[in-house]
Amino acid sequence: MVKSRIPAPRRSLLLGASALLGTSALLVACGAQGSPSAAGDAAHRPAVPSASTTGAAGGTPSVAARPTPGEGTETPTAPDRTPEPSASSTAPASPHASPTPSAPRTTAVPSQPSGSTAATPPQPSSHAPATGVLRHTASGGRTVALTFDDGPGPATGQVLDLLAQYGAKATFCEIGDNAKTRPAAVQRILAEGHRLCDHTVDHPQPMHTRPHEQQVAEIADAKSMIENAAGNSPTITWWRAPGGDFTAENERIGADLGMKSLGWTVDPRDWSRPGVQAIVSNVQQNLRPGGVVLMHDGGGDRSQTVAALKQLLPWLVAQGYAFDFPQS
Repeated sequence: MVKSRIPAPRRSLLLGASALLGTSALLVACGAQGSPSAAGDAAHRPAVPSASTTGAAGGTPSVAARPTPGEGTETPTAPDRTPEPSASSTAPASPHASPTPSAPRTTAVPSQPSGSTAATPPQPSSHAPATGVLRHTASGGRTVALTFDDGPGPATGQVLDLLAQYGAKATFCEIGDNAKTRPAAVQRILAEGHRLCDHTVDHPQPMHTRPHEQQVAEIADAKSMIENAAGNSPTITWWRAPGGDFTAENERIGADLGMKSLGWTVDPRDWSRPGVQAIVSNVQQNLRPGGVVLMHDGGGDRSQTVAALKQLLPWLVAQGYAFDFPQS
């Protein structure tokens, strides 16, 4: 028999194919360990990647970095609601704390219906200067009017004793609260020939910033308190604004109550206790005939005022001054 001869190139291809088929059959029959089969791939394939482990669409899956606690995380937004007041916002303010200034509140003004008239807001106090403040003695000439503010106080009796020694008359501008507390001193002032002046209920400063109704109460109530302390309905001719803070407004209030506004021409600032000699020198250098001197018998320690008065009274007499009341 003559064998047909297969060309060498084809023989090589056939041998390679046979070897490949034989290997595949062996693997299917036995299953090689360590080499995943198609079933094994399906069993061990990871679950469908989640959004946290999947990169951009169509890209290779990647493992997202786990955020450090407190970083890179967001708290879900709660539904809108009115916040609960905190302890700091609900605690009452100290009655002694100074209020913190705040920006003025702007209030929207509702539109008025057609034909209606808008309500007139309260008018602020007028700060126009007063024009009728008295600053002279009643008699003029070489006279002086001594006035004492903020009493009656612990020093009032000493002041009255000194005035009596020199036959001097004076005007006492009294705080309503103090007059109510020391009625005996008020009565002694009148009994010894001196006069009374209204110096408000409790010395508010600055006076002109107070609402009109409060200014009325300060002046009118003090007048009643002084009259009640003195008894016998004494005439109170003057009133004096705390710190000399006179305005056309409070001048009119005093006038409506039958009182005139009393100022001064010499202020040695004895209330600040600058020293006895400073008080004496100030009066001696600034006093002119017909002048009104301002000093204090209440409102604090007035020992310097009393000591200065011991020097000023004999000096005034030596200078030929007569003691007078303010003009009225």
